[in-house]
Amino acid sequence: MEDFDPEALRELRYRAKGVLRQRMRALRNSIPRESLAERSSKIRAGLLGRPEVTAARTIALFWPIVKRGEVDLRPLVAELEGRGVRVAFPSIHPETRVMTFRVPADPAAMEEHGLGFQEPLLTDPEALEVDVVVVPALGVDGEGNRIGYGAGYYDRTIPRFCPPGVAIGVVYDFQVLSEVPATEGDVPLPVVVTDERVIEV
Repeated sequence: MEDFDPEALRELRYRAKGVLRQRMRALRNSIPRESLAERSSKIRAGLLGRPEVTAARTIALFWPIVKRGEVDLRPLVAELEGRGVRVAFPSIHPETRVMTFRVPADPAAMEEHGLGFQEPLLTDPEALEVDVVVVPALGVDGEGNRIGYGAGYYDRTIPRFCPPGVAIGVVYDFQVLSEVPATEGDVPLPVVVTDERVIEV
């Protein structure tokens, strides 16, 4: 039996991931916004029930790209801040392209800086420690392998905070796949919250 060429296998995995990324974006875009809003509400409730979230002092959320149908976590901001939790958001430096998490004075006043999502100002304080990083995804599998948008920002950033922090993925349940091809540099998620279940790896 011939051995697989490691480089060819690597290329095959990246291609498969690219195809899945396109299909999952199309699938999510086909779901009515009312359904996504209802599913997002269930995901928010699931997150608030997690012990990691209950114990957290600083949590990194993400502001949804509404036109892409991302999970809407915005109502969590007031809920968490009311509990005394610092809420941070992804911030990508325009020159180094390094992603950090910053705590904006007013999340609703964040601006889009060319990458499609709302970001804090570079002058907003950086969160040097984050107890929970909530991670968006286009798809996940039962092992916590994730499909993002392909830029790798979360895969490079999560290891700087977790451990001791915990990364928790959030997806609609229809985004759970039987298998996601793992590629170099991928960081699997130990916990995934959907609108129907919690996956713990």
